[in-house]
Amino acid sequence: MRIAITGSIATDHLMTFPGRFVEQFIPEKMDRVSLSFLVDTLEIRRGGVAANIAFGLGVLGLHPLLIGAVGEDFAPYRSWLAEHGVDCSGVRESATQHTARFVCTTDADHNQIASFYPGAMSEDADIELAPLASGLDLVLIGASDPGAMLIHTQQCKDLGIPFAADLSQQLPRLDSEGVRALVDGAAYLFCNEYEEALIERKSSWSGPEILSRVGVRVTTLGPAGARIEQTGADPVLVAAVPEVRKVDPTGTGDAFRSGFLAAVGWGLPLERAAQLGCMLAVHVLETVGTQEYELKPGALAERLAAAYGDTAAAEIAAHYS
Repeated sequence: MRIAITGSIATDHLMTFPGRFVEQFIPEKMDRVSLSFLVDTLEIRRGGVAANIAFGLGVLGLHPLLIGAVGEDFAPYRSWLAEHGVDCSGVRESATQHTARFVCTTDADHNQIASFYPGAMSEDADIELAPLASGLDLVLIGASDPGAMLIHTQQCKDLGIPFAADLSQQLPRLDSEGVRALVDGAAYLFCNEYEEALIERKSSWSGPEILSRVGVRVTTLGPAGARIEQTGADPVLVAAVPEVRKVDPTGTGDAFRSGFLAAVGWGLPLERAAQLGCMLAVHVLETVGTQEYELKPGALAERLAAAYGDTAAAEIAAHYS
């Protein structure tokens, strides 16, 4: 199964300030703030929802096509993704913009001051799917420039390519018409519990009505795992994989989507897809960075067996060994 992933491709610049932001603010001068924080550490991490999802699919051996816009500073990131099985031929290099960047400083109280520079992501809408469509079986429309998400969704409909809707971070920016356009006709709709409620409110569609308009709704439930729903079928609940340690939840949702779509690509049942999704999510939870985890076939099979039983482990391991 050939899967393409559209959406953001970014780098995260994460810094720590050993003091407390609130101690630096003077209430009567808040209209003239001028501050510079000397930070102790800087970590540069690879990120962006599309790149994170594509990375997971690549590690699992599916060779996904990544689609998005980047800057000329993308070369090292491109090499990293290619080394992990991602086809970057759908990545467009901007002539004027840098790759999207998230810059965040965290203080001793875990308060954060951050900025997001969209950069080349603002050019995602200029990418045409038609020249890339040959052999594609599914396109995931991930969070990106809202206009690009709408354009790529319509292009999938026009080209007759099944698509998965993943509104995630851009949901607050979308109006009712935009939400309906992105959801209606999706083969898969990915969301968490809060996004599920917000999609229903913004679209003015009830839960059953949304199910009538999509093939499968997949809702992640945090520590409670995931729920899979289809019209005319009972919901399928899949428990989360118990974590060994909790390090950083950033990117767990993206990893879930990687595992889920990989299993779909292998032709496994939806329950198995959610189980593999939960397994990849816990790997990210236990690791610093969204693309720093490793999947070792033997250890993966053992952990799947412990969480979901020998049959589930054997069916999944048959495709990843």
